[in-house]
Amino acid sequence: MVDEISSLLNPFKTKLQTLADQQLIRVLRAAETGTAPHQRVHSGQHQDPHTSQDLLMFCSNDYLGLAAHPDIAAALIEGVDLYGAGSGSSHLISGHSVAHQALEAALAAWVQPQIPQAQALYFCTGYMANLAVISALADEHTAIFSEALNHASLIDGIRLARAKGAQMHRYPHLDLATLAEQLAQSPAAVKLIVTDAVFSMDGELAPLADLLALAEQHQAWLVVDDAHGFGVLGPNGQGTLAHFGCRSQRLILVGTLGKAAGVAGAFVAAHPTLIQFLIQTARPYIFTTAAPPAVAHALLTSLALMQDERGQARREQLRRLQTQWQTGMRALLARRPDLGWTLIDSPTPIQPLVVGDNATALALAAGLEKRGIRVPAIRPPTVPAGTARLRVTLCGSHTEADVAQLLAALEAEANGQANSPT
Repeated sequence: MVDEISSLLNPFKTKLQTLADQQLIRVLRAAETGTAPHQRVHSGQHQDPHTSQDLLMFCSNDYLGLAAHPDIAAALIEGVDLYGAGSGSSHLISGHSVAHQALEAALAAWVQPQIPQAQALYFCTGYMANLAVISALADEHTAIFSEALNHASLIDGIRLARAKGAQMHRYPHLDLATLAEQLAQSPAAVKLIVTDAVFSMDGELAPLADLLALAEQHQAWLVVDDAHGFGVLGPNGQGTLAHFGCRSQRLILVGTLGKAAGVAGAFVAAHPTLIQFLIQTARPYIFTTAAPPAVAHALLTSLALMQDERGQARREQLRRLQTQWQTGMRALLARRPDLGWTLIDSPTPIQPLVVGDNATALALAAGLEKRGIRVPAIRPPTVPAGTARLRVTLCGSHTEADVAQLLAALEAEANGQANSPT
């Protein structure tokens, strides 16, 4: 039996070894404390807890620093008191709560300046929302036009749609001329342009106003995944569509609630007919247990906080930190052009530092960790070969002293100084 199992495992062991040889193995880390700029983290996968260390974290998508906000935590506890721990069933059976209903109404009101008359549908995760919206809306009469750097969840939704007969056209990153040509040549009855709003590994913004103009010209829908812009960009954090002043009923918005909103889940907002269609046909919605109502209840507090003066203050702090980081890194790179590092200029909390090959990125990340700072190395296939990077993410709960510590640590690593926690 042992030999038989070993034989069955050999193909997977070989593939794991190939990943290791390419320095592409990912390591699962366990945090002992909640999401915050300063967090206690185990040193490696399955390591003894006694090997954990306190780290200054620049790798969370908790952009506004709300994941540990006491008002949201209190609302979650209140939600458990009101509704219990779980939902018990899918939304269409018995799992749809008044908490979910209230959250969807609040989200719809949030996006209606960009999508008139929009309704919203809440999902357990952003991945599920993207799978649902693409696979449900597309069939053999549909052509999908996908941005080259779209998130994996959008790509997987498109793969499901292709299984239903949908055609897929991939246009190069930010290449609107190619997209326009593809749209003009397509005879499909239904056309879906699909794009990230903020590209998660570069922090670049998609040209949403231009994409919307193409959608209008070619009678297409524009599907926008605003996972990293929702709550951060635009007036009152309304997102990337608001940032660009977009407004149309042909917009289909996917927003994530586990990043800037600090809790969990996602939503799709669109014309009421499309939302009703998703309720009736989206398999990731129909055939999964609804998220706990307590989570939806907590999100109502999160949305209110994001829109008031407290949310605005955190967005202003983010902008100050972004300026500090970019100014400091440009100065370092001017002093040390021999490093070959590239700072990607981003208007978002995502601030990548491209360092080149996988080994260099891993070594730099390891050096920072020895100095008490965690910034994971991002490698292929998440980013193109030769562009391994540190993906620095800033949060509204970071301080100027935190960013100064990161800049000093990077300069010390660049100069080959001995590692020691700062």
